[in-house]
Amino acid sequence: MKSLRISQLLEDHDYDLRLTLIAGASGLTRTVDSPRIQKPGLALAGFTEHLHPRRVQVFGNTEISYLATLPASRQREALAKLFEEEDLACVVVTKELEIPPILVETCEAGGLALMKTPLLSSEFITRVQSFLEEALTESSSLHGVLMDVFGVGILLLGKSGIGKSEIALDLVMRAHRLVADDIVDVTRRKGAVYGAGNPVIKHHMEIRGLGIINIKDLFGVAAVRAQKKIELVIELQEWDPHQEYDRLGVEDKHLQIVGVDIPLSVVPVRPGRNMATIIEVAARNQLLKLQGHHSAREFAERLNRAIAEGAMRRTLGEEVE
Repeated sequence: MKSLRISQLLEDHDYDLRLTLIAGASGLTRTVDSPRIQKPGLALAGFTEHLHPRRVQVFGNTEISYLATLPASRQREALAKLFEEEDLACVVVTKELEIPPILVETCEAGGLALMKTPLLSSEFITRVQSFLEEALTESSSLHGVLMDVFGVGILLLGKSGIGKSEIALDLVMRAHRLVADDIVDVTRRKGAVYGAGNPVIKHHMEIRGLGIINIKDLFGVAAVRAQKKIELVIELQEWDPHQEYDRLGVEDKHLQIVGVDIPLSVVPVRPGRNMATIIEVAARNQLLKLQGHHSAREFAERLNRAIAEGAMRRTLGEEVE
């Protein structure tokens, strides 16, 4: 299971968590492995049965106000009971609320990072959950090319030398956009898969005979994009006259990437086939499918109805005779 250090919450700039460390610096090496957040209101009252380890504990107005109603000895007892769980991730106090000295003391003694943020609890929880969902998501790298064709993210796969980069260059010449060539970094977010270029070779493409070219410099910023949701995978294969290829496309195939099934098409490559045009048509066809129109299935249904109607007419004709 993927996890991240608590110190990475303090290092964030993209989600504007606005966290400041108050106590328990030694606890910054602890880890969190769930994007779910916990507000320990009932746990402070002694009901710790549903207290989950390795989650961010958010102290908002309810928790701080409750502690303020308790005498110092009872506060210490409630916090000691709460922090009996050794695998708690960290504590965050929201809304710039005044932090009880006993909470600071207990976190420091227990090596549990205590942080504060000026954000309201609801806003902080929304932001930190988004941060954790992205940070904890599954990720991987694939050898292929990712293009944005008519707004559809198309991942081209195939063995080295089959022509993926040349096809991508042809698509760029047709005003489509390159996302990544050779190495595609993929991550899963909210049930979808997103691809991006590796930072080292981003916007670059290798064309045999020419070498490395920079697509952004050659064709402008409109010819590239930083990332794209992958909605279709096209696997390029060398044409084999002895192999049967799908000629109707009635049955949908899928390829699983970081745990998500992505529609897959296997397209044979041979001299004379205009692959850029085929991929453009595949993108348009995928757009139709997303709108609920499956051309191959609709054709098959019409064909089956015509065959059934023809058989019925022949049957009725035989009965009349």
